Amino acid sequence: MRRIALVTAASLLLATPAFAQAYSGNWACRDASTAKAGILTIYGEVYGFASTIVGDKSSGTGTITGYQDGVGFNDGGLRAARNIQAGRMIPDPTYGTAIQLETADAIVMLCTPR
Repeated sequence: MRRIALVTAASLLLATPAFAQAYSGNWACRDASTAKAGILTIYGEVYGFASTIVGDKSSGTGTITGYQDGVGFNDGGLRAARNIQAGRMIPDPTYGTAIQLETADAIVMLCTPR
């Protein structure tokens, strides 16, 4: 019984960095109209967003919580100005993976690797 628990715990710990690597990096984001919305950068437990609109309050940095299928936005400009709560990893036919940014009500942006 102890061996099973130990193997399970070790497997989970070894898999955690793989989940983090899936969404780390730079992402080019487009809004619902497919217009360029900005650049999202995710490393570790922080993110930065640079909007294409000068003076946009969603630009800036914040913290995230990593999950198996994406990230949760804890604070920062995207959470405060655009009410974005989650970034979910989805399959993309062109880029392999993409992150869709979601509010509680809708998908508001799609971000692809840069």
